[in-house]
Amino acid sequence: MRIALPKQVEQIIRVLEENGFEAFAVGGCVRDSILGRQPSDWDVTTSALPEQVKALFRKTVDTGIRHGTVTVLLDGAGYEVTTYRIDGDYRDGRHPSEVYFTRNLEEDLKRRDFTINAMAYNDRAGLVDRFGGEEDLKSGMIRCVGSAGERFEEDALRILRAVRFSAQLGFSIEEETKKAAAALAPSLERISQERIQTELVKLLVSDHPEYLKTAWELGITRAVLPEFDAMMETPQNGGYHNYNVGEHTLKALEVVRPERILRLTVLLHDCGKPMVRSTDEDGRDHFYGHGDVSAQMALEILKRLRFDNDTIRKVRTLIRFHDWRPLPTERAVRRMAGRIGEELFLLLLEVKRADEAAKAPERRKEALESVDELEALYRSIQERGDCLSLKKLAVNGQDLIADGMRPGKKLGEVLNALLADVLDEPSHNTKEYLLEQSRSLR
Repeated sequence: MRIALPKQVEQIIRVLEENGFEAFAVGGCVRDSILGRQPSDWDVTTSALPEQVKALFRKTVDTGIRHGTVTVLLDGAGYEVTTYRIDGDYRDGRHPSEVYFTRNLEEDLKRRDFTINAMAYNDRAGLVDRFGGEEDLKSGMIRCVGSAGERFEEDALRILRAVRFSAQLGFSIEEETKKAAAALAPSLERISQERIQTELVKLLVSDHPEYLKTAWELGITRAVLPEFDAMMETPQNGGYHNYNVGEHTLKALEVVRPERILRLTVLLHDCGKPMVRSTDEDGRDHFYGHGDVSAQMALEILKRLRFDNDTIRKVRTLIRFHDWRPLPTERAVRRMAGRIGEELFLLLLEVKRADEAAKAPERRKEALESVDELEALYRSIQERGDCLSLKKLAVNGQDLIADGMRPGKKLGEVLNALLADVLDEPSHNTKEYLLEQSRSLR
């Protein structure tokens, strides 16, 4: 087998070999190359010690020198070069307490998480595959290197990573690996929320976000996202749904575009339903106010998972309004777009479309047609250039001050009142009309 290495990686390997060391491309870049995918980055493993690597290349950065990693800078890009190593005990469930450098490639490969990530390659030796990674790629299998229990005890995040790789590649998880994951899933509670967030997002934006169900089946979500377990336990008896809340969410995740904000929104859009569920005398379930409750819970969940404020704002807004059903009129659409913001309105329609597509088939056609109608109205509004925000209002605060209004809280109230007027009637968005109107509002 031959893998096309980038010229910079070839150069790093060549320089190390010419100076008496071994060097290989390793890990995910080898896996992705075999699968015919474009690797996102290239890592090199070598028998050279970090100081020896630094001596051979003009520009390097000590990115993880304690664990043997030096980043070599070539042509404006960085390539991690790591010395073969054997890890000591993992006392914190993440980092080895000690690292021992070795000159044996196989010792280095056997400490890695999954067989598909434990292959190395260079043009001289070809593919080095001591643990059956290539065969597991062919059979579509996620399997730990050696003892699954030991690998997961070393770093519990690997339990979630197993599901994440499964979702990204469409692979199954090997039975012993799955058993160990289920047994050790509670240990994920020790993992930092930032690391959980990274893996969860990668799973969600993968080709198979519905594999989140595997995480639920193995007890992983109980440790990292217990709200999803409550969703999987909440039925939706009635005319709109033929799935429970969690299954409906999984179906909606399959439908919506693989974009980070959209997938996070769909994951959490109904997370408040278990909290507000009520059942009437006919046995029909109702979820009154679940949009607001879900938005508040999403705020708490995303903060817990250490998401940034912009992501939280967008997801929370989309969830809050996902169940709104405006009249199919341009006036109602302008008002809604004005309230949530133009940047989010089309995303909201995508969320609504996924939500409706995951409901009972007999309701689906009419519901999706209503979303299409809202989008058609919004496109017409955009084409005309109707004002939907204060930025496009024909007057601003300075105009009102120049017209004799004092700065202060009232100024903002008047501007918002003028925007509401223009949302109702776009032709009113002229400076002359708005200044005259503002005088009656001061």
